Amino acid sequence: MAGNGGGAPAPTGPPFRERLLRKLGQHAHPFSFTIPQNLPCSVTLQPGPEDTGKACGVDFEIRAFCAKALEEKIHKRNSVRLVIRKVQFAPEIPGPQPTAETARHFLMSDRSLHLEASLDKELYYHGEPLNVNVHVTNNSTKTVKKIKVSVRQYADICLFSTAQYKCPVAQIEQDDQVSPSSTFCKVYNLTPLLSENREKRGLALDGKLKHEDTNLASSTMQVGKGNPVCVLPVTYPYLVHISFFLDVSVELPFVLMHPKPHDHVTHSKPQSGRETWSCCLMPSLDSFPSNGTDDDIVFEDFARLRLKGMKDEDYDDQFC
Repeated sequence: MAGNGGGAPAPTGPPFRERLLRKLGQHAHPFSFTIPQNLPCSVTLQPGPEDTGKACGVDFEIRAFCAKALEEKIHKRNSVRLVIRKVQFAPEIPGPQPTAETARHFLMSDRSLHLEASLDKELYYHGEPLNVNVHVTNNSTKTVKKIKVSVRQYADICLFSTAQYKCPVAQIEQDDQVSPSSTFCKVYNLTPLLSENREKRGLALDGKLKHEDTNLASSTMQVGKGNPVCVLPVTYPYLVHISFFLDVSVELPFVLMHPKPHDHVTHSKPQSGRETWSCCLMPSLDSFPSNGTDDDIVFEDFARLRLKGMKDEDYDDQFC
């Protein structure tokens, strides 16, 4: 969007913006824009320990500049930019409880091995433990000696070609035995956390701002329906995978997201354990109290550092 500073009356907006306009004076010009809902959310693919440069991902930024014409090149000396995040919050109505089952039949035998698994709910918040209910009915003559439960993150990238990448983010492998002609039931607890996966290259993370921690990428939801879909160029579903010998396995899809701001406290505790404030969870600026004047708004000026030999190059695609 562009403005010519012609002194046109400012459109009516939120109270906080009106206070800013009065405080800044006649040379302040408000702009507004709407991010299309079909755009992917901000995401970053975690680089490896030896990777250098900017990480691959989806970023958004607001760029403002002054020029005589829109066709002019954007220079650093007369422009500013602000990195923003596009996020999705958990739906108000969760989906049905995930359940799955399978049976393995053996050659020359009428006895089978039955596996049934379920989660206590479909929607989980970041940092919340998952309770995986596993029930095994062993009517065969085989003995189950080990059960493996893992949480996998899948990255579906649909650009020039369709590709899918998977990465385990939590895993339990225990020597639980199920003897022939017996049943077994147990609840396994797993918590997918970024702090346990710092070294995994290509792991999808939520987009982050400067000096802020982040978390595993949130599940991609279809706007208005609350179901994961693959209509966006990049989506991140999660599955719980339960398996044991002879390729007996089931998968349980679930949703991993942040709660809506009004259902959560105004500050979050990231998965590194250090408390930081997150702009996506803070209340609206219009909710802050005012004394009726604009004197409680304070602006701080930051001088731009001018280094010797620094060239005024055109903007590239790298963030500051």
